[in-house]
Amino acid sequence: MDSGHDRDSLRHHGDVDAERGLLDFAVNVRLDRPPAWLRDRLTAALDRLGRYPSAADDLAARAAVAARHGRAAAEVLVLAGAAEGFALLPSLRPRLAALVHPSFTEPEVALRAADVEVTRVRLDPADGYRLRAEAVPEQADLVVLGNPTNPTSVLHPAAEIRRLLRPGRVVVVDEAFSDTVPGEPESLAGCREPGLLVVRSLTKMWGLPGLRAGYALGDTELLRRLARNRPHWPVNALVLEALIACCESAALAESDQAAVEFEAHRDRLVADLADIPGLRIALPARAPFLLLQVANGAQVREALREHGIAVRRGDTFPGLGPDHLRVAVRDPAQNALLVKAFRDVLRWG
Repeated sequence: MDSGHDRDSLRHHGDVDAERGLLDFAVNVRLDRPPAWLRDRLTAALDRLGRYPSAADDLAARAAVAARHGRAAAEVLVLAGAAEGFALLPSLRPRLAALVHPSFTEPEVALRAADVEVTRVRLDPADGYRLRAEAVPEQADLVVLGNPTNPTSVLHPAAEIRRLLRPGRVVVVDEAFSDTVPGEPESLAGCREPGLLVVRSLTKMWGLPGLRAGYALGDTELLRRLARNRPHWPVNALVLEALIACCESAALAESDQAAVEFEAHRDRLVADLADIPGLRIALPARAPFLLLQVANGAQVREALREHGIAVRRGDTFPGLGPDHLRVAVRDPAQNALLVKAFRDVLRWG
């Protein structure tokens, strides 16, 4: 494993940076709680906790997801959060897994823990962290990447991702933030290519990190292989209800509007941060977070904490170092506080 990235650092998450009392720009979740209509649906579902979820309950959730993406219910696997999908990857029994970095590290943690051979495909910052399919070793029979990618905020072309597909290889696309991009232009969620596995999450859009709700999309046999070692009832009744609720037309309309707002807020934040000397922004950014680079990043991060601001450290992502920070996009009022804190810290730093 690369120096400076042991298993503990790979398991680092933004919630560790976001201590109570700090304005949270470290965790990429849109809401601090689910919206009222979703809380009402989950509250009503509490009465079903007295029985095990049935096959019919699971089918109802899978059918809702399938309708949302134009697929068959048999092509949906409900997950206890997208992270469960990554934890299941060793069940595919890969010989060589290629992890595209910098990116979310949980897939690598799961694969290394299962003694799967892992190689890192590092994207070049000078090339805008763009995916180049030819950089992935031909012998890799499992490839994992994020789209849009956490933490670089890069949205890779779907056509470039599809170039990774070939017989005998599984390509896993982490689309946890895809619904935050207006129109989801590069999503492969509706694509039925053999060997393609798309993992999605409700956490970021709907304020559900305490519930863990997500799903995987792929051909039936691939999903069967992925789920072969799961226990009985791996997903609870509240997750099933959340999936149904968040795939309904009113929820999709709200999600679409939130994505448009994210884009506007992010573009304004980029413009404001770009005016601060010494602060570099990885562009173009398409997700609701930004990757920043600043000299003495670790000290800057601590100084921001003294100003009441929590940001995500970047050095736990392979390919990044202590001068990298990730910041979530919030509403204009909160973003203005982040910009002011950066101005104050860098003016006096």
